[in-house]
Amino acid sequence: MKIVSLNSNSPHKPYNDFLNWLQDDLDLVNKVILDNLKNSSKLVSELSSHIIGSGGKRIRPLLTLATAKLCDYSGSRHINLASVIEFIHTATLLHDDVVDNSRKRRGKDTANYLWGNKSSILVGDFLLSKAFKILTMDGSLKCIEIISRTSEKISFGEVKQLMSVRDFETSESEYMEIIDCKTAELFSAACQVSSEICEVNFEKKKSLSEFGKYLGLAFQIIDDTLDYFSDEKKSGKKVGDDFREGKMSLPLILSFKRSDRREKKLLQHIVNKQDSTDDELKWTIELMNKYGIKDDCMNKAKHFSLMSKDSLGTFPNSEQKEKIIAIIEFLITRNS
Repeated sequence: MKIVSLNSNSPHKPYNDFLNWLQDDLDLVNKVILDNLKNSSKLVSELSSHIIGSGGKRIRPLLTLATAKLCDYSGSRHINLASVIEFIHTATLLHDDVVDNSRKRRGKDTANYLWGNKSSILVGDFLLSKAFKILTMDGSLKCIEIISRTSEKISFGEVKQLMSVRDFETSESEYMEIIDCKTAELFSAACQVSSEICEVNFEKKKSLSEFGKYLGLAFQIIDDTLDYFSDEKKSGKKVGDDFREGKMSLPLILSFKRSDRREKKLLQHIVNKQDSTDDELKWTIELMNKYGIKDDCMNKAKHFSLMSKDSLGTFPNSEQKEKIIAIIEFLITRNS
C-alpha cells in the first residue's frame, strides 16, 4: 500500500510552508497508517489505499501536529493521535459517499463506485475500529472521551443532514448545527487531543477547542459554497453535487429564503424532482448571484475564521502561531 505525498509545491506559499514545517511528523503519521493496514485483507488494503492515497489536504491530522508544536510538545504521542484523526475522517468519507451515492471524490472514482457499497461500509467500519485501537494504546482516558464524543456527534450530524434532504423548512440555525456536528467537531477534537497530551492549562485547552471548532465551521461553509461556485478542474468535485443530492446547504437555504413566491416554487420543483438538468443548475446559480449569496456565505465563513484566529489569543506570538494563522488565511481564500 502506498500513500500519496501531499504536494508541497502548490502555488500557495502559506500551505507549502505549513507542510514543510510539519513534513517530518506527517511522514511518521503515514508510517503509522501503513503499519496498521499492511497485514489487512486484500480488500481493506486496496480500498484504504485508494481513498487515503488519493490526496486531499489532510488538514485534520495536520491540526493535531500543528497545535502540538504550538504547545511546545516534545514527545511522540501526537503522531498516533493524528493517525486516529485521519482514520476517523477517512471512515466518514467512505460512509458519506455511500449515503450520497457519490461517484467522484477529489477527481477520482469513489470507493463505493469501484468496490460497491457493502465493501465501502465495512472498510469504513474497519478503519473506525483501527482508530479506537490506536487510541486505547495511547491510554489517555480524556482523549478516548474526546474522540468517543466526537464520533457520536459526527454520526448525529450525518443523520440530521439526511433528514433535512430536500426539506425547505430547514433553517440556517439547523444547518449550523449539522455542520457543527459533522465537520467542526472533528476539527475541534484534532486540536483538543493535542492540548491533553501537552498538559496545558484549562484556558489554553478551551482556546484550542474553540480554534478548531470555528475553523471547521468556516471550512465547511466555504466547501458548501464552492459546490456552486468552484472550478471543477481545480476542485476535482463536480459543481452542483450537493444541489443534485438535495442537500440543504447554506447557499440553497439563503436562496430560498430571499426568493419571491414564483422563484420559491420553481426552486422547490427543481430540487424535489431529483433529476435536475445543467440548465436548471445554471438558473439556480443565477438566482444566487441575484441575491448575493456567494458573498454572504463567504463573509460568514470569514467571520468564523476571525473567531478561530482570535481564539489563539491566549498563546504568545511565535513562529508556530504565525504558521497556523497563515494556514487559516489559506483555507478561507481557497477556491477548491
